[in-house]
Amino acid sequence: MDRKLVKRRSEYVWEVPQSEPMRVPGTIFASETLIHEMDDMVVRQVQNVAALPGIVSGSFAMPDAHWGYGFCIGGVAAFDPADGIVSAGGVGFDIACGVRTLRTGLKVQDMPALREPLAEALYRTIPAGVGSTGKIKLSVSRLDEVLLKGARWAVENGYGLPEDLRFIESGGCVPGADPSQVSDQAKTRQLDQMGTLGSGNHYLEIQRVAEIFDAKAAAAFGLELDDILVSIHCGSRGLGHQIGTDFLKRMTSAAGQFGLHLPERELACAPLDSSIGRSYLAAMRSGINCALANRQILTHLVREVFAEVAPKASIRLLYDVSHNTCQEEEHLVGGKRMRLFVHRKGATRAWGPGRPELPAEYRGVGQPVLIGGTMGTSSFILVGTEQSERLAFGSACHGAGRAMSRNAATRQFRGKEIVGRLAAQGILIRSRSMRGIAEESPLAYKDVSEVVEATHQAGLARKVVRLVPLACIKG
Repeated sequence: MDRKLVKRRSEYVWEVPQSEPMRVPGTIFASETLIHEMDDMVVRQVQNVAALPGIVSGSFAMPDAHWGYGFCIGGVAAFDPADGIVSAGGVGFDIACGVRTLRTGLKVQDMPALREPLAEALYRTIPAGVGSTGKIKLSVSRLDEVLLKGARWAVENGYGLPEDLRFIESGGCVPGADPSQVSDQAKTRQLDQMGTLGSGNHYLEIQRVAEIFDAKAAAAFGLELDDILVSIHCGSRGLGHQIGTDFLKRMTSAAGQFGLHLPERELACAPLDSSIGRSYLAAMRSGINCALANRQILTHLVREVFAEVAPKASIRLLYDVSHNTCQEEEHLVGGKRMRLFVHRKGATRAWGPGRPELPAEYRGVGQPVLIGGTMGTSSFILVGTEQSERLAFGSACHGAGRAMSRNAATRQFRGKEIVGRLAAQGILIRSRSMRGIAEESPLAYKDVSEVVEATHQAGLARKVVRLVPLACIKG
């Protein structure tokens, strides 16, 4: 990045100075190394978002930020419902893509005999890959129930435990969904995709707790050294992508009638109080519920595998949080409580302690913040802070962030070589696509430890534990 574009405010905070047509300043949270690695387009997109009507306080980019469609990935912005907008580009195409982490009750000493059988059974059981389909075949009317109820539908239909719902963002169901606002094409794409992992950077991973940074928070989360966890990273599959595609077109076409100037087509948006804005929110919330149900069904499949292969395991949900959403939340702005629509695109909610929406077990320490790594690299569990709510509406990074495009990665890396190299490090990879492995090479991403350290040092979230992979299931 051209350092002339930003001003350093502190070691981990950089300002994008306010200039016309920006309505608020921009802020990038990053270390010296990460700011140097960022593309100039991150600044440009922070500036573009800062010029949108009704934006409150600032336009923010997380330490893993990189160029995206309209909003940068790692972008956060909040809008006043009175005169603000909602943006399909500010949510992203994989609506409610997120991470769910499960405790297993197993320890690392249990794994020598279990790791390979578990990896093979999970690979056989979890549908993954481009266009993957599951065993659940839904009619449109049944899918509408999923879109209304989210993970609650899954639990009601035998896919999980009622206690799971307490540990899911929004209790597993976001209110305000309206399946009638979701196109027939979007629904058709989803009829046989419930309970599937998908492709790209999505994964299911068996992990070990390798390091504890915050003993109090780790204890609250039920974590000890050498515990075995399972993390699931996926979203709303074809339905979410089609909702994004549909509304990007509609918002772009309608921009003129709202007097909106879009420097990028993908910055497409509409006033929150407009018919198209309300329609998008209803469809997007349906997409969020789809993703929450999808991860709930996958949890059920994981439980079935462990019951067969490792019957002494006890699978309990630690937490589930999304990182491609627009959520209606209350925040303190200038000493005043405000109702805001917070866009987080490639950014994770990171609420501090005391929020009544959090499970009672976590309310005293804060919300678990689940940060996925890449094949062969660490993942992290952090905890939200009160400071984060003041800094960026309670938001943190969501992963490492890409350092090169997928096409560039496939030109430079070979999937079979990556699988062999990771196997030599004791990490099993099971995937249906060697090209997909090449696209998701760890070297195609930023250093997740650097990203997490910047997040920690900036006060966006606090490090709790570091996880290392033992086996990874990919699309």
